Amino acid sequence: MSVRDLEGWTIAFDLDGTLVDSAPDLIGTLNRMLAPRGYPAVPLSSARHLVGHGARALLRHGFAEAGAVWDEVAEPELFDLFIDDYVAHIADDSRPFEGVVETLDHLASRGALLCVATNKRTDLAEALIEALGLSRHFVVIAGPDRVSARKPDGAHVREAVRLAGGDPARSVMVGDATTDTGSARAAGVPCVVAGFGYNDAPLSELGGDIVIDCFADLIGAVETFTRTQAPAAI
Repeated sequence: MSVRDLEGWTIAFDLDGTLVDSAPDLIGTLNRMLAPRGYPAVPLSSARHLVGHGARALLRHGFAEAGAVWDEVAEPELFDLFIDDYVAHIADDSRPFEGVVETLDHLASRGALLCVATNKRTDLAEALIEALGLSRHFVVIAGPDRVSARKPDGAHVREAVRLAGGDPARSVMVGDATTDTGSARAAGVPCVVAGFGYNDAPLSELGGDIVIDCFADLIGAVETFTRTQAPAAI
């Protein structure tokens, strides 16, 4: 029986590029939007950094990568087409990163509350997490539509933690991009960077407190914070 030494702590996770390698399906949908318009496909190997900032940002930057421009005013229906296609293919090739299930089980068994703070729309995040069999791990899944501001605003992390029943003063953010580290800093929350994720800046410049090379290393990182961080009101 595990010692429940993490009770009172909440761990908030980014989704795309942190919990799940979702780029293959997101970039697949992007390329299906580009092809009928005569634009070249964006290679997955060079487009992972586009993921994690929301669907509209992916469309804008993805079209730019292909040498095109998405004019949302002239072609507003493209966003809905993108969402419909993505929902139909949401877990074709997306998979949790190695060690995710075992690590989440371990942290929960020690009493930690687990939640998701993602810039992916909540219904899409819930659909992906459900399709991959991860729903049981999370008390709350909070996309930007469920909180007052999206990452990198600190309110996203703080409110996700509170929705989970936790205290931001005893929480940790886990993410892979500047939106995650920026949100954590703004919220006054320590941040673990998934070095294996869709990092949109060099790891030395992302601004996290600890970088992990594999998901299982998160356990030791969390223990570092829980040992050294004294509770304080935020």
